[in-house]
Amino acid sequence: MQPVIAVTMGDPAGVGPELCLRLLQLPHVHEICQPIIYGDRSLLSRVARQLGWPEPAAEWVRDIPGLDAVAPGRIAAPCGEASYRYVCQAIEDALAGRVAAICTGPIHKEAWHQAGVPYPGHTELLADKTRSPFTCMMLTSEAITCSLVTGHVGYGEVPRLLSVESILQTIRLTARAMRRLRQREVRLVVCGLNPHAGEHGLFGDQEEERFIAPAVSQAAHEGYRVEGPLSPDTAFIRSLRQRTDAYICMYHDQGLIPLKALAFEEAVNVTLGLPIVRTSVDHGTAFDIAWKGVAEVSSLVRAVELAARLAEGRLRDPFPSSGV
Repeated sequence: MQPVIAVTMGDPAGVGPELCLRLLQLPHVHEICQPIIYGDRSLLSRVARQLGWPEPAAEWVRDIPGLDAVAPGRIAAPCGEASYRYVCQAIEDALAGRVAAICTGPIHKEAWHQAGVPYPGHTELLADKTRSPFTCMMLTSEAITCSLVTGHVGYGEVPRLLSVESILQTIRLTARAMRRLRQREVRLVVCGLNPHAGEHGLFGDQEEERFIAPAVSQAAHEGYRVEGPLSPDTAFIRSLRQRTDAYICMYHDQGLIPLKALAFEEAVNVTLGLPIVRTSVDHGTAFDIAWKGVAEVSSLVRAVELAARLAEGRLRDPFPSSGV
């Protein structure tokens, strides 16, 4: 039986609606899963008519109405509130077992803020609604995979958010997820926080010695194939990438810069540590091209494909764990 995948439309004023419409027209997507769009059906129909595309069938949409006027390409509180409701409904249905996985379209964080949404992004919302004590972002592609110990926070906050346990949990969750995808043991590389991985205490506040190295040592003791902390400026060179299944990165841009340079249109975001499967596109709302019919759908397709694989894998996982 094909897994049912909840695909949230994202911000209505962005490229999410047209990406969902494109997705529904791809035969191979329907061969691997049953995609259900969580969004406003009347808005999807409006975008379809504007672009001259087929309107979505009723059975392909979990209609969550409530939008009035929407101007494409503009940040607006009603759009932020609507995209928030789409995700909340998808989480509720996933926890109830009505869908096998969630694949989220792009939201606009400023629109969420204007709407009074008390979360900076999807990851924090999912962690709270599922009562998950520890989660992390893993962005994966054929070229490179990176997991983040810290997420959407300012650089100044990163050092105080690091701990042996947070780094170790990121290693564990990443190794389990990559085992599931690769169907074999995997090799991880852990990046340092400071230039030259601290140069034995010369740079930074000995974060490598106090947090990162002890976490790597404990992970190795637990049987994980892990190396580090390595200097971030050389960790991503081609020869090392070729023998690395995933990188453990200390902060957002440490992982996202090399990942987007190498795999901007292919990468998929997975939230690890949840009791449900959640994947996401690895791009934003692209307001500048919204509703023009030119947005590239490949990231959403890959996110849905990965959600279907992970949802099925949970039933026959040779490396069981408490979270994806």
